[in-house]
Amino acid sequence: MDITSLNRDQITEGLERAKSEQTEKSETVRILFSPRIIDQSNIDEVFKIYSHIEKDDFDTVVIVESHPGSAEKKLPMPSFKTVQTSLGEVPANDKLRNDFCDEDDDFFIDDEAFDEELSLYDQLMLLQCSLDDFTVLSIQITDENSFIIKELAYALEEILASKNALIVFCCDMENKNRNELRNVLSFYNEGNMTGLMNYVNTGDSKIEGIGAFVAGLIVAKKWGLKLTFSSMEDSTSDHTNLLSGYAEMQRQAIFK
Repeated sequence: MDITSLNRDQITEGLERAKSEQTEKSETVRILFSPRIIDQSNIDEVFKIYSHIEKDDFDTVVIVESHPGSAEKKLPMPSFKTVQTSLGEVPANDKLRNDFCDEDDDFFIDDEAFDEELSLYDQLMLLQCSLDDFTVLSIQITDENSFIIKELAYALEEILASKNALIVFCCDMENKNRNELRNVLSFYNEGNMTGLMNYVNTGDSKIEGIGAFVAGLIVAKKWGLKLTFSSMEDSTSDHTNLLSGYAEMQRQAIFK
């Protein structure tokens, strides 16, 4: 079973069940970290992270995924006007796509790297059951060197900061690599971006989609978001994907 075999009622039921199991309501979630392929092994974890989204939270979603070497351009975006899933069509955000093209030459409208194997379609199935009306922009990372990752992260942070947008970063890490993830998150918590980039440049990471994951960490840090990865909070569970998580706005103290 994969997500594309489910209908709207089945997905909605899973989201509602996950929402009912939440112990406390999250603040506004701006970033999701989701598996690249959603199937029966991780669907419950995915329901949990998507359940933190409310129907009217966002009017656009940017989906970022890594496919090294799949195209000549470093950060391609497709030219499509709509994206079709079994649940219906989702319009593309042309204006936002052009904003990224204007930001840097590495952002380029190029269909070469886009096919039916994209995580985009898996994520859209969840989004179509989580949000009422929204547009989508798909960005691929075809070169995961640290310069390109930082370039992408800074563009996302700048362009989307004031927009009503959710970012979904598609990435995976097996449960046996928990210590490696702890080390990576220590760089984040300490604000050690140099250490994070050095980690990327070693080429030894066990993260599938490291470009997307690290770009997400950089954006979360720039926006001052609070990260939550359930795998780090509950080390006794055997999580299929250590990176299933979200980043939310932090509650501000009120002084009287």
